[in-house]
Amino acid sequence: MRRLFPWSLAGVAVLASCAKLGIGSHSKPALQSSAFGSTGIPPQLRAKGQDAGTPVVPGGTAPKPAAVPNLTPEEDIVFTDPDNPDAKLPELSTLLSAPKRGPWEESETIAKQRAAREGKPLLIWFTDSARSPMCKALAQELFATPDFEQWATEKLIRLRIDAQVQENNPDLSLGEKETRLVDLKNYVTSMKKRYKVLGQPSVLMLNPSGEVIGRYRGYKRGEADYFWGLIKHGEAVSANAYQSWRAGLEKKGYREWQDRKERKVFAKLTGYSNGTLTLIEPDGTRSRTQENLLSDKDRAWIADQKKPRNLQ
Repeated sequence: MRRLFPWSLAGVAVLASCAKLGIGSHSKPALQSSAFGSTGIPPQLRAKGQDAGTPVVPGGTAPKPAAVPNLTPEEDIVFTDPDNPDAKLPELSTLLSAPKRGPWEESETIAKQRAAREGKPLLIWFTDSARSPMCKALAQELFATPDFEQWATEKLIRLRIDAQVQENNPDLSLGEKETRLVDLKNYVTSMKKRYKVLGQPSVLMLNPSGEVIGRYRGYKRGEADYFWGLIKHGEAVSANAYQSWRAGLEKKGYREWQDRKERKVFAKLTGYSNGTLTLIEPDGTRSRTQENLLSDKDRAWIADQKKPRNLQ
C-alpha cells in the first residue's frame, strides 16, 4: 500500500491554627519587586527546599523568542501509515467542547490540562470548608467576591481540594457512594502529600507547565486585599515565565491552532494524511481533527506546507 506523506510542524502548593498567613507582622509591605529581593518573588510565594520553584524576574530577563520557520524541517517529518492506531484518538473538537463544572475544578488532571491549553497559571486551594474558620473567612472575604471572580476567570485556572468530601449523586447505591467517598478521601490525602501541604487554608500557584512558583499559607481576617495582591504578583510572574516556556516549545514545532468556533489549542502536528491531522499538546494529550474544521489561517498554513512537497 502506498504511504501518504505526513509531517509535523515547527512553528506549537492544618497550619496548626490556620490563622496566620506566614507573612510576619501586622504591617503590610508594599507589593513592589524591590521589597522581595533580586528574584522579585515574595518569600511567601517560595517554598523551602525542592518546592521553591525557579525564581523568575519579571521584566525581560528571558531571551527573545527566535523566529519560527515557515516550513517544517525535513528532519522533523514523521512518516506514518494512514491505517495506524491514530484513527482511534479522540476528536479535538470533543476535547475543546468539554463542559466546565464551575469556577473551581475538582480534578487535578483536568485543571492541569486547561492550564497548559489556555496558557494560564493554576491556583490550587487546599481548604477545610466545614471545620476551619480561616478557610471560611478566605472564601467569604476574597474567593466568593464578584471582583475576584471576574479577575480570576480571566487570569487563572482554579482547583479546589476540600478536606470535607461529599458524594451527592442520587444515581449511586449506598455501597457505590461509600466506595466513592473512600476514593475522594484518598485523592485529597495524596494531593496534600504531593504538594507538602500541612494545613488549611493553603494556596499554591503553578505555572502552566506544572512548576510550583508560589505558596500562600494561612489567612487572617481583613487581609483579603493583601492576599489578593500576592496572588496577582504571582500571576504576573507566571505570565512572564510562560512566554519563555512557550517560545521554547515553538522551537520544537508547537504552534497555536484555532477551529471554526474560535477555540484555541497549543499543540504540535505529528501526522497528516488525507486531511486528517494528529496533534499532541505539551502535557502529552493526543487528538485528531479534520483540516476543514480549522480556521482559514491554519488551512492557509497547511497549504503553504504542502506546496514545496508537491502535495495536494
